[in-house]
Amino acid sequence: MASTLLIIQLVLTILIVIAVLLQKSSSMGLGAYSGSNDTMFGAKGPANFLVKATFILGALFVINTITLGYTYNSERQKSVVDTINANSLIPQVPASQSVAPVAPVVPTTEAATPAPSAPVAPATK
Repeated sequence: MASTLLIIQLVLTILIVIAVLLQKSSSMGLGAYSGSNDTMFGAKGPANFLVKATFILGALFVINTITLGYTYNSERQKSVVDTINANSLIPQVPASQSVAPVAPVVPTTEAATPAPSAPVAPATK
C-alpha cells in the first residue's frame, strides 16, 4: 500500500509543478508557450481553471502526505525481529542422522629422521 501511495505522491508532485508553471505571472511563465489558451478555456483564459486545479491538487497532495506518514509509522512499529522464527535460525538435524561430536584430530610431530648422506667416492691413490 505504501508503494502505491508513494507513486501517487510522485504523480501529484509532477502535476502540481506543471499547474503552477502554466499559471500566468509577470513573466508569463510556461503559459506563454501554449499559444491558444484563450480559446480553449474561454474568454478569461486558463487562469481560473489553473487556480482551481492547483488548489485541488494541493489538497490531494496534503491528504496523501498524511496518509503516507500514517502508513509508514504503522509499518515501523512492526519489528523485523518479531517476524523471524527463532527455530528457523538454528539448523535442525533429524534424529536418525544425528551423530556424536567427534574430537578434532591433532597431528603429532614425530622425530624427524636425518636425511641419508651422500655416497662417498673412494679415494684414489
